Amino acid sequence: MSFLQLRAFHAVADNRGFTRAAEALNVTQPTLSGQVRGLEETYGVRLFERRGRGVELTPIGERLFAVTQRLMDDQADALRLLTAARGLHTGVLRVGADAPYHVIPLLAAFSGDHPGIQLSLSFGNSVEVLERLFERRCDVAVLPAVPSDRRLHVIPFQRERIGVFVERNHPWARRKAVAMADLTDQPLVLREKGSVTRAIFEQALAEAKVRPGPSLEVGSREAVREAVAAGFGVGAVFESEFGNDRRLHLLRVEGGTLETTEYAVCRQDRRTAPVVRAFLDLVPGLVPGLVPGLVPGLVQGLDDAGDRLPGTE
Repeated sequence: MSFLQLRAFHAVADNRGFTRAAEALNVTQPTLSGQVRGLEETYGVRLFERRGRGVELTPIGERLFAVTQRLMDDQADALRLLTAARGLHTGVLRVGADAPYHVIPLLAAFSGDHPGIQLSLSFGNSVEVLERLFERRCDVAVLPAVPSDRRLHVIPFQRERIGVFVERNHPWARRKAVAMADLTDQPLVLREKGSVTRAIFEQALAEAKVRPGPSLEVGSREAVREAVAAGFGVGAVFESEFGNDRRLHLLRVEGGTLETTEYAVCRQDRRTAPVVRAFLDLVPGLVPGLVPGLVPGLVQGLDDAGDRLPGTE
């Protein structure tokens, strides 16, 4: 077994395919396939199941992937340690977020201070981003409502409030605010389960004992906007994320608990890595004294679907 074989296996597992893995490592696909095949043949195991153009890990492959993830993290730490000795001039920072609105200014400031660091930014709902963080597929995340977990290091830095929005021809389009009770029997357009916006909004409705009308579930923030603009119902959004879409009208909701806090978060075991520490040092910390709190229903919603965040307790 060689490091090149383990690196090849890890790249294929991480990219879920040989073509993308070969591109990531800048080697030919036959070379990469030969290294993985050599590892399988040496130990008489099958690490992947081929599925069309992609691959799926076998049970032994899943276990080996967890080992190689730690190995690659240790290699990255060694590189960061050595480069830190001469200043933070090279390296990679992988950032996850549920929306661009808060993370982009932080990345702009980070890039200005450390122009040699390569930045990678990925988006998903809060559950998806936390999965990447727990699985070591991103280094830091910027999210609302981080679950309480001793393995996470969090910095609260901004309050957020949810409002509702409607299309311009809606009867509410001339109003500035609505009461929670006004949402009774109103059709809603909601993000998929795992969205913090949805979790907070549904919790506030339940606490106010408001029963809305039928809801349309869509899989992205952009799809919510389009569905509301098409007249499917009332949408919910963090007020800072509303933007300037002239087809839509934002209203404040009075009488509900619709606030949360935005956090920068990393794994405790990664907080001292130079590139992670440099990013966290930029977080303004505008909400002193706050601690992370679990949004009721966020993890419960996953349990109901038969899933759980990797490593959550």
